[in-house]
Amino acid sequence: MSSQLARSTCPVSRTVDIVGDKWTLMILRDAFEGLSRFSEFQRSLGVAKNILSGRLRHLVETGVMESRPDAGGSSYREYVLTPKGEKLFHLIVALREWGADNTFTDGEPCTSYVDSRTGVPLPRLQYQSPDGDEIRPEHTRPVRPAGWVAP
Repeated sequence: MSSQLARSTCPVSRTVDIVGDKWTLMILRDAFEGLSRFSEFQRSLGVAKNILSGRLRHLVETGVMESRPDAGGSSYREYVLTPKGEKLFHLIVALREWGADNTFTDGEPCTSYVDSRTGVPLPRLQYQSPDGDEIRPEHTRPVRPAGWVAP
């Protein structure tokens, strides 16, 4: 980690340093949808090969994805989410929910996730207190590390 964001005491800053680029987020979306080859990501995103290569390299270097020989035995490599990368699932679902709620007009079709075992749409992400009450932004506050000084 070398950037100011990467050295921050804020988890959001450190996360944005790794996945805060639109192409990186779209690569993650595609990886969660089952894409793994460079050519698949390139075809899906239409992004320049040098940009895609750089983003994939960054995801591998930060441990979010790994590059390994293609499972089918071809000479290609595949890029797959690591356990660390799989933990970004909730972030991708949250982005989908926000996008569906705020960037589409009423009745406009959009993609969504369903539970592949049941076909039932995923429940909405929601934070709850132990007694089941919804936790809203106004119910939270940051707790800074001891000795923290504002930048």
